[in-house]
Amino acid sequence: MNKNTAFLKLKDHSVSGEEFELIENSEYGFLETHPQHSEEKLAKYYESEDYISHTDSKRNIFEKAYHLVRKHALKQKLKLVNSCAYEERKLLDIGCGTGDFLQIAQQNNWKVFGIEPNENARAIANAKTNNSVFEIDELLKFEANSFDVITLWHVLEHLPKLKEHISTFKELLKPSGRLIIAVPNYKSYDAKHYKSFWAAYDVPRHLWHFNQESIANLMVKFGFKVEKTKPMWFDAFYVSLLSEKYKTGKMNPIKGFWVGLLSNIKAISSKEASSLIYIINNN
Repeated sequence: MNKNTAFLKLKDHSVSGEEFELIENSEYGFLETHPQHSEEKLAKYYESEDYISHTDSKRNIFEKAYHLVRKHALKQKLKLVNSCAYEERKLLDIGCGTGDFLQIAQQNNWKVFGIEPNENARAIANAKTNNSVFEIDELLKFEANSFDVITLWHVLEHLPKLKEHISTFKELLKPSGRLIIAVPNYKSYDAKHYKSFWAAYDVPRHLWHFNQESIANLMVKFGFKVEKTKPMWFDAFYVSLLSEKYKTGKMNPIKGFWVGLLSNIKAISSKEASSLIYIINNN
């Protein structure tokens, strides 16, 4: 398929209302958001009180549900990194937001470090982790082969310098280390159901949109190998509820819940959950 083949036209439903297009990349199979703004301009699209990963607020049912689910998700994330048993237990979390995952990892004997470009979120995270979180420019100051695990929880899709950053992660991981990536899956049932209203496209903040094949293709290029894939069941409900709001202008919690449930039921056999966690071996 030609690299410039259009896949879908859609708009920024949460901040600007501007229109964008998704283009399929023939080399890897992921979708690219077009146009892609400069990093300086892109920062403005995150300037919203509704950008939930940069705040600890619980003002409405969405935010309360998000924090309730996040509490459970944190335990699952900790369980996952603990399964990558290492003596030093040194962890780097890219795009750590307000630092909740780093905090729980630190409390469970991990030596933690985080990268967070948003100043307000970074300040909150540093208050929780004894100043273990740094700006994106600090990433290059870590020594090679430093980390047992590097995690990106719904972050890879935001990185403007995608290949450059993956190359950096390769360098920073120990030879036996693991890269753990969670991203939305545009092959899921809820993505196909909501199409241009699917909240997990989240343009222009999401620059890249992945499926399982494209992640595998991308990682092999940098000497990584996908070891295991795990579903994130709660994401289907959250994304479907938000998608329903974008599509109809109303919350429609029953319809959103039903689509999320149906997506998860279909994913049991298809393995195409709304979001997927990839455990990647630095082989």
